[in-house]
Amino acid sequence: MVNPAMIFKIKSMWDTFTSQHPKLPRFFQAIASRPLEEGTVIELTIRRPDGETLTSNVRLTASDMDLIDQIKELAAGNMQ
Repeated sequence: MVNPAMIFKIKSMWDTFTSQHPKLPRFFQAIASRPLEEGTVIELTIRRPDGETLTSNVRLTASDMDLIDQIKELAAGNMQ
């Protein structure tokens, strides 16, 4: 069972986060405007304050797309 107070707390924290980092929600909207497809490369780079950089990427496969579809279905079912 989801705790309603926790939902309000997370919503408030998310609102603060998005007001401090307005480009991130727009980035996610841009991603969502065109579905991911097999062969898409997702890359993540982390730059630490000390200058260390970590980068990794993954090229989506058919099984990755199956997983993404299952997660979407699960999320859609929980939103109802």
